[in-house]
Amino acid sequence: MSSSESQPAEQERPSRRREFSAGGVMVRGREVAVIVPTRRAADGSRVLALPKGHADGSETPVQAAAREVREETGLKGSPMCELGESRYWYRRDGHTIGKTVVFYLFEYEAGDVADHDDEVEDVRWIGLEEARRALTYAGERQMVDRAIAYLDKDR
Repeated sequence: MSSSESQPAEQERPSRRREFSAGGVMVRGREVAVIVPTRRAADGSRVLALPKGHADGSETPVQAAAREVREETGLKGSPMCELGESRYWYRRDGHTIGKTVVFYLFEYEAGDVADHDDEVEDVRWIGLEEARRALTYAGERQMVDRAIAYLDKDR
């Protein structure tokens, strides 16, 4: 194969990056805390989501998830279990980014949804059954399904 038939030149290849984040499903009885981030979906619509974000420094994934839940919702909770990962691709600044988010189930301990940070427009408690239908992203709806299964396992 000649060099003209080989792989595209480096500048022609799509730029791909990888990101890792951690998030939480904060439950209080049969309710879950959900957020409306200030950042909109690609089509400009509002998003109903679970809190999540990048780890800071040497944080473990569960520590990052607890911090992100606290910052984005104003709530503190105890980790109950790891729910699994959500994986997806998105584009930012001309780059394709592969994102993995590991989610943890948290049991509410304290806090007020009014104490959220400025990355979030609104935080509210909604029923788990409603969340499994209303969350914007399928991967996050799946995490709520897993949370329900975990909570129902001893019933």
